[in-house]
Amino acid sequence: MRKGVFVAFCLLLAAVLIGPVGHTSAAPYFRDVGTTHRAAKEIYYLAQGKMVQGSSSGYFYPSKNVTRAEAAAIIGRTLNFDGTQRATKFKDVGKGNFASGYIQEAVEKNIISGYNDGTFRPNQFVTRGEMALLINRAYSLGGNTISTAIQQLMAKGIAQGLADGTFGQDQPIIRADFAVFIARAINPKFRVHYQFTAVQQATVNASTLNVRQGPSTNFSTVAVLKKGEKVEILHIVGNWAYVRASGIEGFVHTAYLSGMSPSNPTDRLLQYVKTQTIIIDPGHGDYDPGAVANGLKEKDINLSVALKVKSLFEDTGFRIALTREKDVFVPLSGRVDFAKKMNGDIFVSIHTNSGGGTGTETYYYSAAATNPYVEKSKKLAQCIQKRLVEAWNAADRGVKKGDLHVLRENNMPAVLVELGFIDRKEDAKKLGSSYWQGEAAKAIYLGILDYYASESGLNFQPLYDRVQ
Repeated sequence: MRKGVFVAFCLLLAAVLIGPVGHTSAAPYFRDVGTTHRAAKEIYYLAQGKMVQGSSSGYFYPSKNVTRAEAAAIIGRTLNFDGTQRATKFKDVGKGNFASGYIQEAVEKNIISGYNDGTFRPNQFVTRGEMALLINRAYSLGGNTISTAIQQLMAKGIAQGLADGTFGQDQPIIRADFAVFIARAINPKFRVHYQFTAVQQATVNASTLNVRQGPSTNFSTVAVLKKGEKVEILHIVGNWAYVRASGIEGFVHTAYLSGMSPSNPTDRLLQYVKTQTIIIDPGHGDYDPGAVANGLKEKDINLSVALKVKSLFEDTGFRIALTREKDVFVPLSGRVDFAKKMNGDIFVSIHTNSGGGTGTETYYYSAAATNPYVEKSKKLAQCIQKRLVEAWNAADRGVKKGDLHVLRENNMPAVLVELGFIDRKEDAKKLGSSYWQGEAAKAIYLGILDYYASESGLNFQPLYDRVQ
């Protein structure tokens, strides 16, 4: 054997022998990711599934920053997107871009978005905070802002903070860390705290069904299930379910399971919101005008904002009902009775304040003796209050406890919003403005979505995108 050929053979043999545990011949070996690399297991796991790639010279470059195009491609491969290169909606992502197909589909599925100037900026680096948001959207973890997305990743053992005790949300994320977070998001066994409970059950409908290490046929088979076997579904990745059966855990394609709810995140969201009824209560009405000042009547403001909220929720899948939709008087007991008759899931009463102050405040009932939903009411109040203060740039008067009939006598999470002070000229200008009423309605809409996203753990991004 010639010396050059012999040396090449030895190098190849060494590369195979020192490959990470679990590394198969189907996955490449990266020259710069040895067995002692902190992210070796996760990188080679994704490489086996052909979800990450290295250079033609055999390097992974674990310390390089991740670009937006790379992030879209990696996430797209984990979700089995069609990566065929094609035209996109962005002027800076042509058909020839390696990630064009993944970018377009990720945008269509509300995982990632472009910029107002019509660009995608494919070569821009992704920050750790942006990474958290992308992962939450891709795998329906529930976080809808960077801060809540980070909280979800930390709570689920997918991400950890930096050595200085921060998350480093504004720092660019490197390829090694991105691989770790993606592998943990996909496969629970990589997570820091592995503890999963079943979200639903299903039955195998194929004669035999391969259970794989990851969510694609590129991963090796770890077990085989037979028709009629019951499985527990722990979570969903695209069209694949991570299941547990007879002490075995792994991925199976959802096409071969019967009795499960839709696997598409948007379908799951739609199925959930269809079960929820939102009651909006415009305070006062008819001969009860509420507070009156600066040429305004509280009853008119409350109704106008409530109707705008209703309009925002149309075609979302939620059922929404108003205690009044015109200038009529409904007694307090009638408002509560209506909410109960409609089998409401949450109750939001809209009011306008008076008394010489300024700013926005939101009330909830804090005694569980009559309405047991104290903590849920408080959370709903906090979500709406935060959004209103931001939308109106209003003084934050806070979330407060209130012994009010429509809160106390209800049997669902219930809050009462005081938008602003009708007898304060600065507040009155906004209260009487159709534009600012619309902004208040959007804030209430978004606050309600924040509450439901927190409660359900679902990805509400498609509903956020309607108004943002």
